[in-house]
Order: sequence, then C-alpha cells, then structure tokens
Amino acid sequence: MQQSVSTAASSPQDDAPLPGLVWAFRFAADGTARQVLGDVLAAPEPGGWCWLHFNLADTRAPQWLASADLPPRARDLLLSKDSYQQMHGSEDCIYGVVADLKRDIAEITDDTGYLRFVMTEKLLISGRHQALCAVDATRRALEHGLRIEGTAALFETIVDEIALALEKMVDSAEHELDHIEEKVLSDDTVDVRQGLGQVRRTCVRLHRHLSGLRIVLHRFERDSPADLKPGLRLRAGKLAQRLDGLDHSVVEMRERSRLLQEELHLQIEEQTSDSLRVLSVLTALLLPPTLVTGLFGMNVKGLPFTETESGFLWAVLLLLLSSAAAFVVMKRIGLIR
Repeated sequence: MQQSVSTAASSPQDDAPLPGLVWAFRFAADGTARQVLGDVLAAPEPGGWCWLHFNLADTRAPQWLASADLPPRARDLLLSKDSYQQMHGSEDCIYGVVADLKRDIAEITDDTGYLRFVMTEKLLISGRHQALCAVDATRRALEHGLRIEGTAALFETIVDEIALALEKMVDSAEHELDHIEEKVLSDDTVDVRQGLGQVRRTCVRLHRHLSGLRIVLHRFERDSPADLKPGLRLRAGKLAQRLDGLDHSVVEMRERSRLLQEELHLQIEEQTSDSLRVLSVLTALLLPPTLVTGLFGMNVKGLPFTETESGFLWAVLLLLLSSAAAFVVMKRIGLIR
C-alpha cells in the first residue's frame, strides 16, 4: 500500500527528518517562510503550504518518494534520470525537469544540472542529484525574509534565480570577450587562443541551456491546461521573454567570438606567411653562394684561383657578388618588398 504524504504526517516519525531531505520550508498564508525538519509534514495552517527539497543521490530519498501519494507520471519523472527539459500539467499538478547550473563549494560552475519538481497548490517537491545554484539562492532568500505567495510563485522565483545566475555568467564572458577583442585588435595574440576557445565553449553551453528552458516555458504557456487551478497558474510567458532576451545576447556574443577567432586565424596565417617569406628569401640568397662553394669544392683540375695567392679572397668576393645578384633579381621581380 502506498504511503501518502498526508498519512505520513500523522506517523510517529514526524520528529525525524525525511530520508534524503536537504531542506524544507513551511509557508504561512501571508507568504512568510519557516525552515523546518521533523514537523515538515504536519498539517499546515489554513492557507499555508510546504516546500520539500531532496537529494536524489541519496538512495533513501527515491525509496521514500516512491511511496508518496503523487500522480504516477509525476512521480516517475521525479525519480527518473531524464536529461532533457520538460514541463507537464494537469488540473491540480505541474511537474517537470528544468536545467540549472551546478554549484561548487564556493562558486557557480558552467556545468549543467537538472532540477526535478512536482507542484500542487499545497506542496512543492523538488530534487536534484548535484548541488544546484538557483534552488540554493532561493533558500538563502527565504532565510533572509523573502515572502512567497504560493507554489507557482516559488517556482517562478527559482527560474528567476536561474536567469540571474546565467546573466552573471554572460556578463563575465562578455567582459572576457571584450578583453580578448582588445588584444586581437592590438596584435597582442599571446595566450589569446585558449581564452577565446573557453569563451566560445561557455557561449555554446549557455545557449543550449537557455534555448531548452525558454522553449519549455513557451510550450507550457501555449499548451497548459485551461482548467489549471489558480494557485498553479505560472507566468511562463513572462519568464520565457526574459530568457529570450538573454539568449539573444548569448547568440550575439557567440557570433562575436566566432568572428574574433576568424580574425585571429587570419593574423596567425599572416604571421606564418611572413615567416615563410623570410625563409624563402634567405634560401634564395644563399642558393648562389652554395652553388659557388660546390663548384670550388670539386676535386678536378682547372679550377680557377688554385695557383693564385689571393684566390680565397676572390672566391669570397664571388660568393658575395652571387648573393647580391640574387638580391637584385628578387627585388626586381617583387619577391623582396
């Protein structure tokens, strides 16, 4: 028999944290939040609701969630390992998967993780396999007194935090791109290729992240059930518009980085061409003297200057004259500028 969320509230284990629970908040009717542990499933006050956030990497959490009273499809998606973004809705439930940035101990990374959620009017259950940025930022905001009116508003706040984290990464990448552009235009291309490649990789990841999330929100705005309860009505269109503008900036930055990389390749090709030109000129200048020394090195009779006291000086003069003649010829035909 399935153990329902409401049934678990009356069990004698209410004083202990739920298995795999990272944090939990109970919200009053006025939107104020209070972080709780053991009494998380206790009956909320009228107009109140709860947010449960689980670490799905903890094997105990899926076991508990598998017995919770949730719609079967929502529960299956919550416990699945699907790595693409999606949102689904019914009359009294919204569930799905959205991408978020992974969080390191001290900073945000550009790696993508996935937040899974099931949302009703009275309960939001979310879960992740790695530490994520947006949900942690939302938790800190709640601890500092942020008021949330309902589960839909809480989900919108999480998406806003995702957009805010992405904006910070876009600003950082744009600043780095400006710095690289200054170097490329000033022909200071030392250590530029690696930085430019990193910026392009960041742009590709951000675009993939933003594109998937905004498409999901646009699709949900278009296909959301008409009989969706008022407490679950998301402003998906507004959220998607914000992500649209951010994605447009990322696409422009990606195009800038591509053009800069092409400019950098042209500069490298010009430097290589100049080096090859210098090498070709040196080879051409040294070819006649090499021919002369080869002739004087033949062990045959009749070589000039063999009986002359100043023969070596005449040979050196002949070498110099051959190089000078080669220089004049190359200058006339335009090989030397």
